Amino acid sequence: MSKASYLKRYWQLYALLSLPLIYFIIFRYGPMYGVQIAFKDFNLFQGIGGSEWIGLDAFREVFNMKEFYTALRNTFMLNFLDLLVSFPAPIILAIMLYEIKSAWFKKISQTILYIPHFISWVIIGGIVYQLFGNQSGMINEVLQGLGLSPVPFLTEKGPWLITYLFTGVWQSAGWGTILYLAALTGVNRELFEAAEVDGATRIKKIWYITLPSIKPTIVTLLILNLGKMVSIGFDRPYVIGNTAVREYSDVLSTFVYRIGLESGQYTLATVVGLFQAVVGLVFILGSNYISKKMTGDGII
Repeated sequence: MSKASYLKRYWQLYALLSLPLIYFIIFRYGPMYGVQIAFKDFNLFQGIGGSEWIGLDAFREVFNMKEFYTALRNTFMLNFLDLLVSFPAPIILAIMLYEIKSAWFKKISQTILYIPHFISWVIIGGIVYQLFGNQSGMINEVLQGLGLSPVPFLTEKGPWLITYLFTGVWQSAGWGTILYLAALTGVNRELFEAAEVDGATRIKKIWYITLPSIKPTIVTLLILNLGKMVSIGFDRPYVIGNTAVREYSDVLSTFVYRIGLESGQYTLATVVGLFQAVVGLVFILGSNYISKKMTGDGII
């Protein structure tokens, strides 16, 4: 079949494909025109085209800022800890849900676990302050009622970090189970029956059948997460963070917000954004290469 006849026969599929392509061209590739701001002394009134070229001067200025390195360190630290704590959580939850035999209980559990994903981080931040506030937080009120000292969940770096991480697990773990549960539905049930005949325990069936079956999904998501090590969402650290823990809560996204929107230094903000994009690309290509060398699985 020639290419022309193939396109003519399946034109509906290509028409559907055109929609995401148009989206990416307009909203992903189109804004790349603004990347040149990183190399210009950007002026709002002169626009991108009329602003003066300054070469790498803005990069030198950013790389000489102490606050930039603090934000970069915190971004890596919080993303790495999130990878350790949040990445295994949906895998464990998916396996637990898969092992549940009662269909109605499984559906109820999945619904309850999915709900936090649809709650805005602004609302979650309010919940966090209501629960973990130093004076009026419900947990500290209970502790004081029991004669115990209140815990500074949101004002000291160690407790704040724990609160930050486990809030993220609560918000994202349930939604993250969807891909793993979808992968598990393709597992041949005869493998479990054969393992049961051979006397395998439930733990051994999970270790030797369930986990290997979702290994490609785990590897793919791990590579994608490693690619995001230098980028971090704005909402979570901004809403949960405060000046008392800024040494830990100030990340690249909040740093860009401060120097870009609050201070009006758009050139410096663009430099940081471009830095995140380039380093993120290096991370995802590097992790994909290492994954291929070690396990034979990759996404590129």
